[in-house]
Amino acid sequence: MTDGIRATGRRWALLAAVGALVAGGIAPAAALDAGERNAGLPAGHDGTQAALDAIVAEGTPGALAAVRDGRQRWSGNAGVRDLATGEPRRDRDRFRVGSLTKTFTATVLLQLDARGVLSLDDTVERWLPGVVRGNGNDGRKITVRQLLDHTSGIFNYNRDEGFLATFTGESFLDHRYDGATPEELVEIGLSHPPLFAPGTGWEYSDTNYILAGMVIERATGDSYASQVGRWILKPLKLRATSVPGSSAAVPRPHGRHYSKLYEEDPNAPVHDVTEFNPTVAWSAGQVISTTGDLNRFYAALLGGELLPREQVDQMLTTVPIESEESGASGAPTAAYGLGIRSDRLSCGVTVWGHGGQVPGSLSRAAATRDGRHVLTVNRNGDWGAQEGENAVLEAEFCG
Repeated sequence: MTDGIRATGRRWALLAAVGALVAGGIAPAAALDAGERNAGLPAGHDGTQAALDAIVAEGTPGALAAVRDGRQRWSGNAGVRDLATGEPRRDRDRFRVGSLTKTFTATVLLQLDARGVLSLDDTVERWLPGVVRGNGNDGRKITVRQLLDHTSGIFNYNRDEGFLATFTGESFLDHRYDGATPEELVEIGLSHPPLFAPGTGWEYSDTNYILAGMVIERATGDSYASQVGRWILKPLKLRATSVPGSSAAVPRPHGRHYSKLYEEDPNAPVHDVTEFNPTVAWSAGQVISTTGDLNRFYAALLGGELLPREQVDQMLTTVPIESEESGASGAPTAAYGLGIRSDRLSCGVTVWGHGGQVPGSLSRAAATRDGRHVLTVNRNGDWGAQEGENAVLEAEFCG
């Protein structure tokens, strides 16, 4: 697992798409204007289907996409869900969503903020006393908000060399069912000094969201999975979405998930990695869902069904993502809010959502600011150029 801005082929890039699926510049979290509200509404989806076909043509086993555009619905697929049988991908296929989980986690914390259970400006120490200490890390100086927008400076545990040695390459096959506790993952992150003082920089870190999940449990006295179910899955009737805990299985129906185990050799063998213990991702990346459920979630979130306006505005208040990618102006090409990011496409349309990558699955969700036009795309292979997802977004929202 790693952040996608600096991803290498060998890293187990659970959350890679946060930094890799970039196009254009930064769009601030601001009130809608007519241009943005009406932008990105092509009459057909031939271009979107062609972009899916291109992903498969480059070597991915299969790809899916689904669109909500007001009351209109569209879905497309390419390639296969099972290399052994040749069965095509299906609209109802469940898959591991990776870092799209972060939007779920941030939403629960914002709901707790809205209900007065906690404040985003509480320190991590307030809820997890003594947990974030050592090697220069200090939870007394880090807020919950800084966990959610990745400005805490805490090291990303899945970039730790020991973690990578266990969960990349052939070692993954030996350790796929091992799992880990949240405390163990945090301990790995805190074994490294902070990357910068809290609030003085930005760096994507899964450790932030493991801590966020721990805050949810401490503040509510309930499990992370139960809180996601109570406040998101049940109200929205997301019946195909689950938080699997330590279960290694993907609920049916699902396609197989395939990986080259992040080996740099393009001719590396393909492995079926459908089953593994997702506790190594927990509140940073273990949710399982479908394109339809994810579209419903992001539409409801941006449409104000899950959070009061004040909390939506906080979620969409962004900090720049610094990366090697830049627009014509030389400015960073994307921005990150609280569990959600913005990207400006080539046609000027700004989309909000997240990306995610786990062994065998790469996903992206994106929506216009009002939540009326939403796209989710998934491929059941974790290798290949992620520009393919960019092309799907460009085709759908720019036409």
